[in-house]
Amino acid sequence: MKRVQSACILQTLVFAQKPEWGFSKEREREINREEFAHYKATLEKNKIRHQIDDVAEQEDGSLLVRVRKQYNDKTDISEYFK
Repeated sequence: MKRVQSACILQTLVFAQKPEWGFSKEREREINREEFAHYKATLEKNKIRHQIDDVAEQEDGSLLVRVRKQYNDKTDISEYFK
């Protein structure tokens, strides 16, 4: 029988607006930054252990974010976090 001893979720997220919404490029960048800040605040509020590995702003104004998150709080996952 196998069991998961420890696990971590590695996600690549894109914060972007649809072009048909008609926002200016600067407004799109501002909204993307706000959404990312809200996402981080939600992780912290919910006490989800996480580590943001990379944040890159793309030419179109979207944010590309690589984040490592705790899968569950039942096991020691310190090996996944620096």
